Amino acid sequence: MARTAEFARVTRETDIKIKLNLDGSGVCKVDTGIGFLDHMLELFARHALVDMVVAAQGDVDVDYHHTVEDVGLVLGTCINKALGDRKGICRYGFFVLPMDEALCEVSLDLGGRPFLVFSSSMKHMQVRDFEVKLLEEFFRALSGEARMNLHVRQIYGDEAHHVCEAIFKGFARALRMAVDIDPREQGIPSSKGVI
Repeated sequence: MARTAEFARVTRETDIKIKLNLDGSGVCKVDTGIGFLDHMLELFARHALVDMVVAAQGDVDVDYHHTVEDVGLVLGTCINKALGDRKGICRYGFFVLPMDEALCEVSLDLGGRPFLVFSSSMKHMQVRDFEVKLLEEFFRALSGEARMNLHVRQIYGDEAHHVCEAIFKGFARALRMAVDIDPREQGIPSSKGVI
């Protein structure tokens, strides 16, 4: 059974449409109007091995906040929808990813209770005109809609672009691990019997 989803969200600030295939090969087409976010989403798709189409229009003349947050909301919704009842998934994922001088750790649980911990000394930095702090907003929105407990930690690193890449690639690899089907798991991976 295909684990796919698509979702659209239209507000007075943004118009976001995403199609997602959790069992893809990393093929993606991304256009958010924010070059750095496009780059991060392309890295995510490639390293998570998800196929994804993202089309976003937002009030980027004001700032990037609404678009970044709303892309997170829609992607999180798609992940939740594609997972269905979450039967048979590994549920947990974690990855420690090096990117040159940077090292970041991402751990997640698809157990249904959303929570975000985002720890980075770079979050008050910028990459060109992109505020790294917006990535925390992106992941907060995504984790809430995906019903995901997500912990992101920059262990070290002093180049903001490298830290952001390590976070997105680490998230991709952790999610890939968590959504994988465990051949030994016959039901819902929870003692409650439901997620």
